[in-house]
Amino acid sequence: MEKMEKLMHSISVSNVMNARSMRYSFLFLMMTGMCVFTFSGQVRADSDVDQLANGQKVYVKYCAGCHGSEGKGEGYKILGADPADFTSPSIKQKSDTTLLNTIHEGNSSMPSWKFRLSEEDGRDVLAYIRSLTK
Repeated sequence: MEKMEKLMHSISVSNVMNARSMRYSFLFLMMTGMCVFTFSGQVRADSDVDQLANGQKVYVKYCAGCHGSEGKGEGYKILGADPADFTSPSIKQKSDTTLLNTIHEGNSSMPSWKFRLSEEDGRDVLAYIRSLTK
């Protein structure tokens, strides 16, 4: 009988300890999450600046020749059709996914850039293009 009481006591102590551990773990995770959430706004703002700077650099190197320095399609017409005017309402209405697909895959009047630009460069160029209309 004494063994049974000790076993029951150890089980109940173990359950209390597990509950307490879980509570502390939960609190730790909540506090960590709040810190990350609190500081993520500043980190994101800094990375937005980096993204736009890289996007502009890539745009000037690969895109401005056709789309023009201001993105109005005033560059060379290499493949026949007029290059897209990024400030036009029709381009503003296109989704990021659609524009990224065009950047990477190309279309009938634009070559594919997927072998030249990384995914990150494509997103950075898109961010820069979107900034031209603001």
